[in-house]
Amino acid sequence: MVWSAPHIGSRPIAILGGGVLGRRIACSFVAGGFNVHIRDPSPQARSDALAYIDENKEAYTFFICPEGGGNKKKPAQYGNYTASKDMETAVKDAWLVIEAVPEKLELKIDTFGELDKYAPRDCILASNSSSFKSSLMLNKVVSSDADERKKWVCNVHYTMPPTIRTVELMTDGHTHQEIFPFLSEVLKQCGMLPATARKESTGFIFNRLWAAVKREILTILAEEVSDAAEIDALWAHMFQASILPCQLMDRVGLDTVAFIEDNYINERKLDGSLTVDWLRKNYITQGKLGLKTPEQGGLYPPSAAPAQSASPKIPPIFVLDVGHGANSPSYPSLAGTSTYGKILRFDGPNQPPKALVTGLPAPDGIDVDPSANRMYWTNMGADVTAADGSVMSATLDGTDKKVLLADGVLTTPKQLILVKDSEKGTEKLYFCDREGCSVHRCNVDGTEHEVLVQNANPGRGVSDPMHWCVGITVDLAKRKFYWTQKGPSKSNAGRILRANMDFLPGETATGRSDIEVVLNKLPEPIDLDMESETGVLYWTDRGEHPRGSSLNCARVDDEKKEVKILARHFNEPIGLKLDLERKQIFVSDLGGSVYAVDVETGKKTVVHRDEGAYTGLVTLPEA
Repeated sequence: MVWSAPHIGSRPIAILGGGVLGRRIACSFVAGGFNVHIRDPSPQARSDALAYIDENKEAYTFFICPEGGGNKKKPAQYGNYTASKDMETAVKDAWLVIEAVPEKLELKIDTFGELDKYAPRDCILASNSSSFKSSLMLNKVVSSDADERKKWVCNVHYTMPPTIRTVELMTDGHTHQEIFPFLSEVLKQCGMLPATARKESTGFIFNRLWAAVKREILTILAEEVSDAAEIDALWAHMFQASILPCQLMDRVGLDTVAFIEDNYINERKLDGSLTVDWLRKNYITQGKLGLKTPEQGGLYPPSAAPAQSASPKIPPIFVLDVGHGANSPSYPSLAGTSTYGKILRFDGPNQPPKALVTGLPAPDGIDVDPSANRMYWTNMGADVTAADGSVMSATLDGTDKKVLLADGVLTTPKQLILVKDSEKGTEKLYFCDREGCSVHRCNVDGTEHEVLVQNANPGRGVSDPMHWCVGITVDLAKRKFYWTQKGPSKSNAGRILRANMDFLPGETATGRSDIEVVLNKLPEPIDLDMESETGVLYWTDRGEHPRGSSLNCARVDDEKKEVKILARHFNEPIGLKLDLERKQIFVSDLGGSVYAVDVETGKKTVVHRDEGAYTGLVTLPEA
């Protein structure tokens, strides 16, 4: 029989199970504009699932709406969603059912038996199981057209949206092949990242890779070659990862780790003596399950658990996505990316960012003023050779947008900072203009615009990157401002300079005698920040390894001005913001990552990572 896609219309997607994963699956479809019916026998689970969707559906739209147009668009409205305890009610008109019931094979077999009885004949029946092939769940699919029904069955395995958006699809051995591209398109509409296993396979694709890693780690531990902390430390350094394998096994629960591995052992006739047998003998039977049993511990001993689970305290972070990443609607083409920029707000390491302002022409520098409830930022514009850059402001929720400087005034404005000068009684925005080869300041409403440094005629510096001005910071105590001139890409010709905040009598931006070169022969310095009390200057450098792609500092009033590399191996780092009260520095890079860097140890913790391209960032101070 030739497969025809089910008619969707207002028909719902039925999600069986309103638990931690089921509610997330449901929320992703609601955000994508699909109607959803959750079935769970527990009143509390149903209530919690609906509350989760109420609170999180807006956040899920971030992934389905790369702003600026293209083929991906935010749905006209959210899908409707409801919940019930009755199976027949939930699935009777569904076009897709995804079971997310507990990982017990007999329960799943019973579930598919009920679906065979109650679901429409043109309904796709899917299992979210990561441990069992859907073909193992069909013992009670015995209707008169059971053979055809089995062709509508498959695995649709979610990991943990919205943090991890991968969804793996897999046949039951009979599935109509046309179902997979059809479901893949639906999942993409919901901001998910689908992948299809080419044939039926226990563990799909990624779980097989992950199972191999876990298996080898358990063997290393059983043979007493190393311990959990050392393995995780090596993993973190090698892969620049914040999700570490031994910590993750403790978080999931060692009993669950053993249960999943049992499936591989039984199917492949593997030797479990140095994996699950060792794990059960030394941990599980002794009640050491990981975070489920904090007093007994797990692969990490109880005394180490608090330190291992601790993470940097993260204040709200405003980050600029320049719009050139793989999350662009036109990717891999660069067409139209000049208006795909956005301002994002991050409120925690496990929460999706919220888009505050969208449709921006390559935003780069940002600062905030909580007391005025406003943020200020620069846009580089669409053409680096044209004077189409701008400075804008808005309230902290992204409303009341205002253009402060535009219309041929700036070329490619870069880092921007707000300076409240109590001595002068002023509030000024300081910023650099890269291809404009200049440093500027103006009032927070855009008035009293001044050029502080002009290295070349505006628009003529494109051919000489030695004149390009990029990052800026101010030392109010000594009334100096610092800026970077990055030089040609990866050239080791970058410089950091400084000058007085106030012009010397009779001097102008084109002929200042007070300009000092503080540091030179740097790989490619970008943004700046400063701790005025100690005279320590911090900067990002997107130059070549080993000195570039780094976070650096130097005490600028010391005679030697020795440069210290605090952290390395970023992916084109741009923005930074000091949080010295907590002894950390936040860094953003064009590779789509935001990091918290420990000032004392240089340890990098990934706060967020996706397919964006991040430029400037700033933290929101605590009230």
